[in-house]
Amino acid sequence: MVEISHAPVGQASWLTLLGWGESGTQALTAASRAALESAEVVFGARRHLRLLPPLNAEVIEWPVPFADGIPELLNQRGRRVVMLVSNDPFWFGAGSTLAQHLSADEWLALPAPSTFSLAASRLGWPLERCTCLGLHAKPLTRIRPYLHAGRRLLVLVRDGEAVAELASLVSRFGFGDSQLTIQEALGGDNERIRHCRVDASLPQDIAHPVALALEVAGNGPALPLTPGLPDHFFDHDGQITKQTIRAITLAALAPMPGERLWDIGTGSGSIAIEWLLAHPGNQAVGFEQNAERAARARSNSENLGVDWLEVKQGRAPEVLNDTPLPDAVFIGGGLSQVLLEDLWQRLPEGVRVVANAVTLESEALLAHWQHKAGGELLRLELANAAPIGTRRGWKASYPIVQWRGVR
Repeated sequence: MVEISHAPVGQASWLTLLGWGESGTQALTAASRAALESAEVVFGARRHLRLLPPLNAEVIEWPVPFADGIPELLNQRGRRVVMLVSNDPFWFGAGSTLAQHLSADEWLALPAPSTFSLAASRLGWPLERCTCLGLHAKPLTRIRPYLHAGRRLLVLVRDGEAVAELASLVSRFGFGDSQLTIQEALGGDNERIRHCRVDASLPQDIAHPVALALEVAGNGPALPLTPGLPDHFFDHDGQITKQTIRAITLAALAPMPGERLWDIGTGSGSIAIEWLLAHPGNQAVGFEQNAERAARARSNSENLGVDWLEVKQGRAPEVLNDTPLPDAVFIGGGLSQVLLEDLWQRLPEGVRVVANAVTLESEALLAHWQHKAGGELLRLELANAAPIGTRRGWKASYPIVQWRGVR
């Protein structure tokens, strides 16, 4: 057994990340109050500094954009420094950004109740059953995957204009019946809570900081949780892996949290988008020769709330250069012996690879490749019931040959 010794908490720390709410010093713990009173330097945003009492410390306003203040903070090493951070520094807060620039023994965090905790407590909502989203600096379309009737969302947004934009989005997606609670300056003297429907006229005087509570209601098309979204969710020109084949393909790709996909011949982006929908920590890069299709894939990813899909235009394998290596690869277009050989040279061991083929030539290529590299070869044949005169019969789709292997 290896023993790990720890210095007493805060003994070597020069920086304290102090959770700071709208009530200023009133709600501080004894430890937070002591850190503030003994500080030589205090950093904070303007709205935080306005709540400070008189101190024997140098007070420095944190600049915008946020990253511009980090060098000045690091220059204060050796002094007792407090940084005022909204509520809980490590829940959609600045703590995780700052910790990347510091060793573990340089800082100490003294969190206050998060805005999510305050918002849930005002409504009597069990926080563990709510979905919490920090969209104050992110595209508001990221709310899309969470719009299911009956779901409760707590959302941080930047200002009143963002509240109106988000309400408009929710209504446009078909959930205008949702109940919206606008919560401003929670925990402070200026706290204000107002209720309305998402599709109602909103107040014009919504002030930052603002959190929204949303009880989702309506008959809008919610995104299913299983792989294989209906095709109508994607704008496409016919170059799309159809729903049933897509579900089978995603099952073969087997996305796991935090993994990266290469989607070669991404077309409408449907495979990559569903890979991203599987977990918010997933990453995907789509590769597409056609500029119009590449733009369409980007648009689809934004509309379905996974705007972080990266789409590179060009021909594989050349376009694969200078791209972080993946955990899985899907080949939906541009299949060739050259591409397969390149991937086998480029990829590390353990990467999952799935390729779909429709033509006889690409089928023969996959059959040859399976003989060489192993893996599993499947032939997928689907037929739909369709009219034949006054009766019905089976209308077959082109069969798909799918190869699944591991590098």
